[in-house]
Amino acid sequence: MKWTDTLDIAIELAEAHPEIDPRTIRFTDLHRWVMELPEFEDDAEHSGEKILEAIQMAWIDEVS
Repeated sequence: MKWTDTLDIAIELAEAHPEIDPRTIRFTDLHRWVMELPEFEDDAEHSGEKILEAIQMAWIDEVS
């Protein structure tokens, strides 16, 4: 997965962290959790606030 795979990342995060409410996460935690996903293979520097927001919104949609 790459940073642009926001929906796939959101699905993986929802499965990996079912106890987390994605509306309350900090972007620093979100960035770390994405980097820790086993199938994630992108550069940490390629993310930004817009990408993290998109992942967060997709995660919110996934668990709603």
